[in-house]
Amino acid sequence: MKFSSKEDIEAPIEQVFALVSDFETLERAALRRGAEVQRTDNMRKPGIGMSWSASFMARGRQRQLEIRMTEYDPPNNMRFHSVAQGLETDMKVEMLALSRGRTRLSVELELKPRSISARLLVQSLKLARTNLNKKFHLRMADYARDLEDRAKRLG
Repeated sequence: MKFSSKEDIEAPIEQVFALVSDFETLERAALRRGAEVQRTDNMRKPGIGMSWSASFMARGRQRQLEIRMTEYDPPNNMRFHSVAQGLETDMKVEMLALSRGRTRLSVELELKPRSISARLLVQSLKLARTNLNKKFHLRMADYARDLEDRAKRLG
């Protein structure tokens, strides 16, 4: 099952990439939403091999998630692979400079069930695909607006 979204942001590509790859801010945002997030690597600079362990409530159950960065190409893209109870997820985050001060942010998310229970979960998600796509696009639009606001504040 795949989700994708594209949003245009009024900020230079380098600034958008810096904000999107500000992992400490993303970790704090997840903590504010009730997730427990912990870095599991010892890397000092962002790059391939960064990893996190996260625990959160979803669909009435506690979920455990292991996330690993598999691609890191500043200021163009990042790719993440995660595993949670038989469900693998690949997420690609890509930035494209439309002009000196405008960037297109593209996010592609693919869910791959690897167990029977994960297949049932994905099947139930497919039934709600239209609603989930709408929510995904709305959240991406909100995230893009937030990035744009943060970029303006930074100058």
